[in-house]
Amino acid sequence: MSGPIGVLVMAHGTPRSTAEIAPFYTRIRRGRPPTPEQLADLERRYDAIGGLSPLTERTAAQVDGLRAALEARSPGRFTVVYGAKHTEPLIEEAAAALVDAGADAAIGLVLTPHGSSLGSGEYLSRAETALAPTLRLIPVPPWFAHADLVALLADRVTGALAALGPTIDPARYPVIFTAHSLPERAAAESDSYPEQLAESAGLVAAAAGLPRWQVAWQSAGRTPEPWLGPDIREVARQLARAGDSDGFVVCPIGFVADHLEVLYDLDIELAAVANDVGLTYSRTASLNDDARFIGVLADVVADAAER
Repeated sequence: MSGPIGVLVMAHGTPRSTAEIAPFYTRIRRGRPPTPEQLADLERRYDAIGGLSPLTERTAAQVDGLRAALEARSPGRFTVVYGAKHTEPLIEEAAAALVDAGADAAIGLVLTPHGSSLGSGEYLSRAETALAPTLRLIPVPPWFAHADLVALLADRVTGALAALGPTIDPARYPVIFTAHSLPERAAAESDSYPEQLAESAGLVAAAAGLPRWQVAWQSAGRTPEPWLGPDIREVARQLARAGDSDGFVVCPIGFVADHLEVLYDLDIELAAVANDVGLTYSRTASLNDDARFIGVLADVVADAAER
């Protein structure tokens, strides 16, 4: 190889200004503009977390951290670019940048540890199409079982439990691992996404020595079709009805950064449900650009490069 190895990092993207909210929502809806009521609801949720999501800055810090980590390991070997699914720069624009940079191959890294046809699969398919026939895409497979990621998440969980107080009974504070829900039809047709989530939650629970834990889903789309459950809000209500919990800790294991699904769906919407049913709500800190997490990303990219 004469050129660098390209690394195409992909993530969801989020509006960078209030003017971008409507076009962003339209793109998510595959070109169908939202109704005024739908747009107002999304704007209300952004307002509740400060006006906009911090995901743009969080993702940029992750990409910059990965670029620096790879450069430190192998100077000059990698060229790292970023493309988003729904905002500029789009995946296709980032792919074109790798071609222009003279990369010999392209590694595709989606910033989600689990793989699904409607999630990482769509990102990788778009990248492969954009790169063909000039560059071959080497996809990074699901990386939820990486030992350092499991250890990092276990530390996050034990830290969240410890922050509740030194005298709590962990058996009365179950840990609930969550990820973004998908339509049931997608999981039924071809997806191992639910099994991946269960496996990764089990790995973290074992590493943290948890006496009680379970899996739940969050942030289901507002469509008539059924989505994967149980929904985390209903799980909170069930815990209250059972009477064997004083609170619960949520580990959003399917997400790697602070954004609307964490800061609103969990910290505002779920927290309000917990308060209504008399349970203490707590959440593990997001990974964001934690140095240990950046090391995991560098590992999985290096592994792909060896292939």
